[in-house]
Amino acid sequence: MSISLEICVDSVESAIAAEKGGADRIELCSGLHVGGLTPEQELIESVRSNVLLEVSVMIRPRGGDFVYGPHEIEAMMREIESARASGADGVVLGTLHQDGEVNIEALRRLIDQAWPMQVTFHRAFDISPNPCRSLEQVIAAGTSRILTSGGAADAVTGVAGLAQLVRTAEGRIAIMAGGGVRSENVCELVRTSEVREIHTSLRTTNRSRCEFMLKEGSSAQHSHSREHFAVSAADVRVLRQILDAIDFSDASPE
Repeated sequence: MSISLEICVDSVESAIAAEKGGADRIELCSGLHVGGLTPEQELIESVRSNVLLEVSVMIRPRGGDFVYGPHEIEAMMREIESARASGADGVVLGTLHQDGEVNIEALRRLIDQAWPMQVTFHRAFDISPNPCRSLEQVIAAGTSRILTSGGAADAVTGVAGLAQLVRTAEGRIAIMAGGGVRSENVCELVRTSEVREIHTSLRTTNRSRCEFMLKEGSSAQHSHSREHFAVSAADVRVLRQILDAIDFSDASPE
């Protein structure tokens, strides 16, 4: 049974590495330091022209919470149209009310705008006070999948919640596990939760190659520009091989 692997990236280089490593899809973002923001159209177009795998684009106009006002929803509508025009296969988004419940009206507007692209409801879902109710609402709105850690800080901690969502969804929507997923924990996570889609960044920190920045006394010595995040094709390949080797033949019958 094939398990889908999605890699979160913020550059063309990382997108290419994800494809070389065997990913099925990438989630393209900017602003990973704040959990991901909508990338520029130029980046979407560049990634689209350099990889063949599916590209899902983050639609998030700012960092912070997921309670958006009317002007922010309009901005998201425009960003969805820009993603479509740039060749995206899907978009990733989430909208909530102040009490953490899904903002169904806004979600439906965004899904209608995105059609026929796939829509992933991201980890805003994990804030929900009632995951089962939110699951039904997200399904009814027409979302393709939910990216979730099972309501916990990470997917390993939330494995029981993930398993419950998989059972409740009954194949009506894809449940994609994300949050702290690594090669050393993915096998047990998949077998215990029975998720069939995995999301991870597999990010490594690369030091700057600019010699001036690394000199003592440089004005950039303490700047965040001295390092950046990247995805390694080798790391993706290891995870892909682990997923492909998982044997479900001895799984307990339902």
